[in-house]
Amino acid sequence: MPKKEVIEQRTEALLVPILEETGFDLWDIQYVSENKEYYLRVYIDKEGGITIDDCVDVSRKLSDALDADEFIDDAYTLEVSSPGLGRKLVRDREYDRSIGRDVDVRFYKSIDGTKELTGKLISYDKETVTIETTGKEARTLNRSEIATVRLSVDF
Repeated sequence: MPKKEVIEQRTEALLVPILEETGFDLWDIQYVSENKEYYLRVYIDKEGGITIDDCVDVSRKLSDALDADEFIDDAYTLEVSSPGLGRKLVRDREYDRSIGRDVDVRFYKSIDGTKELTGKLISYDKETVTIETTGKEARTLNRSEIATVRLSVDF
């Protein structure tokens, strides 16, 4: 298993009890290298949204747990934040919470003359995502053709 996946999985194992204690949800964990620097990014959420104080509290508790476990050999920066308004849907629970909401879907390559589609998320499974676009019937898309699905943001 790649180092990135090991770090993300072990971090999740340490993080889940912290989030259960606080009543927050895990949105995503990313261990990335940018300009020769490593970042461990944790995205959390809760009904009504996450505050800065929530992020600070989780960051302190997770930092202590990571320091005690010492499984990351690289120097890294821990970042804990909200997934933001136009959040990317990654896990099944994120799709579950987003049923009935508008999403923006981007494809790897053009499908029917377009590389993106906006509509209401109707359903999903391991292989497909079903979107209802304005004035059209629901459309079932193969996940293998989808680059990203994000919550749609209107200003």
